[in-house]
Amino acid sequence: MNRHTSIALGFLVLIAIGAVLLAAPWARADGEWGGTLPSLFTAFSAVCVTGLTVVDIGSTYSFAGQIVLLVLVEIGCLGLMTCGTFLLIAIGRRLSLSREFSLMNAYGVAQVQGLKGLICWVVGSMMVVEFVGAVALYVHLGDVYQSVFYSIMGFCNAGFSLRSDSLASFSGSPYFLCVMAIETIIGGMGFLVIYNLCTYRFLRRTSGGRGRLSLHTRIVLRFTLWLLVASFLAVLVSEWNGALAQFSFSKKLVVGFYQAVTPRTCGFSVTPTESLNPLTRLVYGFLMFVGGGPGSAAAGMKITTFAVLVYTLVAMCRGEQETVISKRAVPTAVVRESIVIVMALIVFVLVVLGALLVTEGEAVKSGAVAFDALFFEAVSAITTTGLSVGSTTADLSAHGKYVIMAAMFVGRLGALTVVMMIGERETTRRVHYPTEELVVG
Repeated sequence: MNRHTSIALGFLVLIAIGAVLLAAPWARADGEWGGTLPSLFTAFSAVCVTGLTVVDIGSTYSFAGQIVLLVLVEIGCLGLMTCGTFLLIAIGRRLSLSREFSLMNAYGVAQVQGLKGLICWVVGSMMVVEFVGAVALYVHLGDVYQSVFYSIMGFCNAGFSLRSDSLASFSGSPYFLCVMAIETIIGGMGFLVIYNLCTYRFLRRTSGGRGRLSLHTRIVLRFTLWLLVASFLAVLVSEWNGALAQFSFSKKLVVGFYQAVTPRTCGFSVTPTESLNPLTRLVYGFLMFVGGGPGSAAAGMKITTFAVLVYTLVAMCRGEQETVISKRAVPTAVVRESIVIVMALIVFVLVVLGALLVTEGEAVKSGAVAFDALFFEAVSAITTTGLSVGSTTADLSAHGKYVIMAAMFVGRLGALTVVMMIGERETTRRVHYPTEELVVG
């Protein structure tokens, strides 16, 4: 059994355990056994760090059930591979070489040396950020449990809420939304970026040198800023007299900023998605497709993949032979991997959309479900964002829900698996064929 299969089976086992626990009477508010499909769907969504749900979390699950949900989200965020590695390190066992290289691919680490320390640091930094976020949220909420719950969901980029309206009831609290936005951004950048930033500051303090921000970190920070600014302006222009019309000037800015943050990585929303302008939903679709940074809770094609494609397109327009970013040449293999990831993601979305059109065909014909709502649902599921147009997720048929579960699972594992499969085997062609021109475009 190769490591790709092991990772997938590990997630499936965790999902199965989570579904059983969430269906247990002690995990439910009504004290009775829950249905198989809702429990399984919730477990899939939690482990895949998505946030799509077919039940109201606050009223359906008891305190114990919500704790199970939090644990599933935490493990899903870190990844079974990382959690397993951390446990091995904790009991003093040595990592296998294959596991080391798998983690290197996941976090973009170029050297094996110091990997154990990195993994310990990943878990520790996650706890620190979530603790600080919980303390900050407690200032507004005054409730320890809710503060911890929303802090974890914010950092892990999961869209589960204790309230049926997501975060709409917090629209009057700019402080709460800003804290949640900051946690979501940090969680969506990836652990390697956080590690690099902290190391950079440490080097400056101890050695007096400048330290070094890696190209990966600079690209993630640069494109995160650009996308935030662009999406913020797009939301303001599109929704100023629409979904944001009910707010004062200052709150329009805060709500607009949060609505620009959440589509790339997290499924929270302040204004209902169905009330948004179609242009805004199109922007949301693009942001969901891009996603966050590698090694983060976010899925999508990843922001570094998007950056490579943008710079490659610019290089081609200029007639240049290689992709150059910040005076650094990007290896051809990385460019090819980026193209494969994007194409694979497009295929995944189309397959999921096609499957939903089969399972929900009658509902689409009758007008009960809109085509654009299904398309939005497909993109949201495959990118594990967790946004939905109205009650589309809950209104899906049983078969449609299974399609969404499969989409969330593939979205969580897909891009990483594709990259690992590309890098696992490198073959050299011994026979070289003649070149012939091909007309394209």
